[in-house]
Amino acid sequence: MTTETSDRVLERLSRLHPKLIDLSLGRIERLLGALDNPHEKLPPVVHVAGTNGKGSAVATLRACLEAGGYRVHAYISPHLVRFHERIRLAGRLIEEDALIALLEECERANGGTPITYFEITTAAAFLAFARTRADVVLLETGLGGRLDATNVIRRPAVTAITPISLDHQAFLGDTIAQIAGEKAGILKPGVPAVIGPQPAEAEPVIEARAVALGAPLSRWQHEWRCEAVDAGMRFVGEHWRLDLPRPSLAGAHQIANAGAAIACLEQLRNLPVSTAAVAAGLRQIEWPARMQRLTHGPLVEMMPAGWELWLDGGHNPGAGVVLADFAAGWHNRPLYLVVGMLNPLPAEAIAAAARSVGIDAATAPSVAAALNDIVLNPVPGRILICGSLHFAGTVLAANG
Repeated sequence: MTTETSDRVLERLSRLHPKLIDLSLGRIERLLGALDNPHEKLPPVVHVAGTNGKGSAVATLRACLEAGGYRVHAYISPHLVRFHERIRLAGRLIEEDALIALLEECERANGGTPITYFEITTAAAFLAFARTRADVVLLETGLGGRLDATNVIRRPAVTAITPISLDHQAFLGDTIAQIAGEKAGILKPGVPAVIGPQPAEAEPVIEARAVALGAPLSRWQHEWRCEAVDAGMRFVGEHWRLDLPRPSLAGAHQIANAGAAIACLEQLRNLPVSTAAVAAGLRQIEWPARMQRLTHGPLVEMMPAGWELWLDGGHNPGAGVVLADFAAGWHNRPLYLVVGMLNPLPAEAIAAAARSVGIDAATAPSVAAALNDIVLNPVPGRILICGSLHFAGTVLAANG
């Protein structure tokens, strides 16, 4: 007899709909109804959308709230190595047996009718959250906002939109304004909306939606600001003025992401967090594959003395700009890139694109092979592995 695993159940669930992505709320609302509407039995919800930085903001919120003594549920996507990363119950990743039981319960309730992988797994997360005691739920959208499966929460405590960039145009629209309209679909009547740094085309779209709904706005560089000050940073909001350490996540862009998280905390009036808890949280944010320096594992052990290995999962124009800005600050040693992306972009096409802008490039059959080639250079350098979150996940798995 074959032992059931979550991977087997997930593979089965992925076959319930012919498309991986089919944005709609009807299917998940039907399933949640069959499950007795667990999404209506949750602690206060912070609902976060955005193209870049939403995961960092959620990770920062979790760190600060947990430092303040709160029990925190969190739902994120995609996962890097194991599905369990998506569902965190009161601070702990969901366990295998619990995940299997929830997925199978959702599978039975669904009764074989068409539903996407993300929709049925989101229903499983809501079921888990409703049955485990916690003080707050941090809910990250999967794709867009308006028709995302997470957008069934009618009255979140706070909504937030982190920076918007071009991404998933086939589903969200070809312009920043169209994409902003989809992201702004998570705003709710009367619910405070925290807005991170946005391109000029996104701001009026988000603001018009907020005004139409009567959602109080808390916008970067208007109602709140967060900036580097000496070795730390300062957050100034509608009620708070906090001098804090910089976030443990690397990159100047993480100051604004942390600011958005702190602005959400400022709006969570029923979950007070001290300045000391915010500071402690900022020092211990966990968010892999976002400008992460790898310090141990098989890939790191391949590095000769003096070499550094970094990993980033950014995969759209906005993330590319952030990555370039960060790398531009590295001057003290040669920089090498190892880039991998999902098909249909084969390695030779990536190498050709690099050569077209004057970068020496070659292909390699694996990350390990690429690293072996690079470290033949006599001067110790810095290697940045990047290209996509999926690629970053395979690298983390290979690195143990």
